[in-house]
Amino acid sequence: MEKYLKDFKEKLNIGGYKITNQRKTIYEVLLNNIGSHLSPEEIYELVKLKDSDIGIATVYRTTKLFEEVEILNKIIFNDGCTRYEIAQFEDDSHSHHHLLCTNCRKIIEVKMDLLNELEELIEKEYDFEIHNHSLKFYGLCKDCKKEEINGS
Repeated sequence: MEKYLKDFKEKLNIGGYKITNQRKTIYEVLLNNIGSHLSPEEIYELVKLKDSDIGIATVYRTTKLFEEVEILNKIIFNDGCTRYEIAQFEDDSHSHHHLLCTNCRKIIEVKMDLLNELEELIEKEYDFEIHNHSLKFYGLCKDCKKEEINGS
């Protein structure tokens, strides 16, 4: 957690932004929910439990700011909802990938990155420098598969 808080402070300072109590509270909520892929509305619901004076407009502005200074990554899945997750550190080469259950909407993080060889081929073939990539797999999670088998 210390690494995240240090990164948070550095990125805001580099961007010329103050570390306000509201920003700190919103970031703490995000830290306490790593891996949850929260929408601004879900972030707001959690934030107001800690500080009822923070409004939804502040959450929207803050998530946008955090995205701009690379504290958060914006993720858009095919359900029309924008979600956020804590950004990877510079020593992490790429973002992780996601498995999305088309039945229950569960989102599972895949920490493996097996695309390095493919990236090298693409960079060479197209003379293109890849900085990052995003990969999403859609299907059924183990719980929904089990329900489908038992229901059949």
